[in-house]
Amino acid sequence: MEFIRDLHNLHASHKGCVATIGNFDGVHLGHQTIIRQLQSASTATHQPAGIVIFEPHPQEFLHPERAPARLMRLREKLEYLRLAEIDRVVCLRFNHALANLPAEDFIRNVLVEKLGVQHLIVGNDFRFGNKREGDIHILTRSGKIYGFTLDCTATCKIEDRRISSSWVREALAAGDMTLAEKLLGRPYAINGRIVHGEKRGRELGYPTININLHRSKSPVSGIFAARVHGLGSDLEKAVVSIGTRPMFGGKTINLEAHILDFDQNVYGAYVAVELLKQLRKEEMFDTINDLIAQMKNDEAEAREFFQEQKQ
Repeated sequence: MEFIRDLHNLHASHKGCVATIGNFDGVHLGHQTIIRQLQSASTATHQPAGIVIFEPHPQEFLHPERAPARLMRLREKLEYLRLAEIDRVVCLRFNHALANLPAEDFIRNVLVEKLGVQHLIVGNDFRFGNKREGDIHILTRSGKIYGFTLDCTATCKIEDRRISSSWVREALAAGDMTLAEKLLGRPYAINGRIVHGEKRGRELGYPTININLHRSKSPVSGIFAARVHGLGSDLEKAVVSIGTRPMFGGKTINLEAHILDFDQNVYGAYVAVELLKQLRKEEMFDTINDLIAQMKNDEAEAREFFQEQKQ
């Protein structure tokens, strides 16, 4: 998969593709429906399959105080799109110029002149351009002018509700990992590189691996039963804490995973942590001994969960 950062890195050789546009945060089942349609169009037309995304997320640029927590960082998103066998991802810098660009100028300047889109696939509620003035009607009219075709993907629903990144965030915030997995088509995972922490877990008898989340907001917090990918051929079972560590006056959000029955030096490894069940919310305890007692209960509950999964 080719990753192209911004329009100035597009060259004549990149012109000509079938494409879709969106943020694809979470790459949930609705996104996957669009990707499958894109792949079919790519095969039928013998054109590369391209996805246009934006960095930062438009809401992060326009309304940072109200912007939702990301379900995945850019690197994680690109990993999923690579696995989906997308040919190229064009990442546009979302700034004032792009935010103020009229919809018809976006079509002409970006889709036609730069990308040479032959066929475009969007959701039926897709909006774009200055003040979100662009819609499928403008795209249909422009397609007749510039010679590209348009397909609209029907809304993907579960229990008569549209699958969306917002719904995934709702499920995660409520600790409903089963619903999140249903919407994503896979367990929700956080990826990252293992770094040195403050070694507090080891002092408490529960050594952990630590992952910097590299985000100001997390869509999920609490204590979880989890699986860790990337430390060998086996999936490692773990108890994971995501939060600010209030017992120690923490300010930033961290992910700490106590891997069960595991004792290896794995600093620097890049891992994926799948969150399977929320055991409890993060909380403050009166004493360190109370915290340790609860950690023992968390481990016992996690082991019971994994044992039930085997049956």
